[in-house]
Amino acid sequence: MSSDERLQNPLTDALCEAVLLLKSKEECYRFFEDIATVAEIKALAQRLEVAKMLQRNETYTAIGEVTGVSTATISRVKRCLNFGADGYQLILRRLQEQRIEEN
Repeated sequence: MSSDERLQNPLTDALCEAVLLLKSKEECYRFFEDIATVAEIKALAQRLEVAKMLQRNETYTAIGEVTGVSTATISRVKRCLNFGADGYQLILRRLQEQRIEEN
């Protein structure tokens, strides 16, 4: 599935290209600290953790307790996992592959 065409424009293209230039975790921290608020970064991190936990079939209650997100956020992430652009699926698969390679 492709990304939402409403997102695609020269500005978001440039943002994606900039993110692809980051070469380390430290560079990511520096870039995201400058481009987003702490709350925005934490929200993105929480959503990724929610996706990981949903993939492990954990309950909404457990996910909420660990991440602090609302059931609405959990539902939205679940909807994206099942019917989205496969972005979560892509990164979750790559994270799993990375864990396998590290072991």
